[in-house]
Amino acid sequence: MTTVTTKGQIVIPSKIRRRLNIKRGTRLYVEEKECEIILTPATPTYFGRIAGTLQTKGKLSRMLLEEHAKDKEREA
Repeated sequence: MTTVTTKGQIVIPSKIRRRLNIKRGTRLYVEEKECEIILTPATPTYFGRIAGTLQTKGKLSRMLLEEHAKDKEREA
């Protein structure tokens, strides 16, 4: 369980962060389904899984993967 701050921030428990390899700067995809909020790490695996669900012929996935790679370079 976690609490939302006045800025709308939450803390993801460390066990979950380690298991999903969520580190400082990791981007999360936020999705609302019915009465749930789903957070998914925006990783190459995630983009591979959603590839083809949008009618962008992979352009969006490539753009997001490139942005993710640039973010990783900046972190290094």
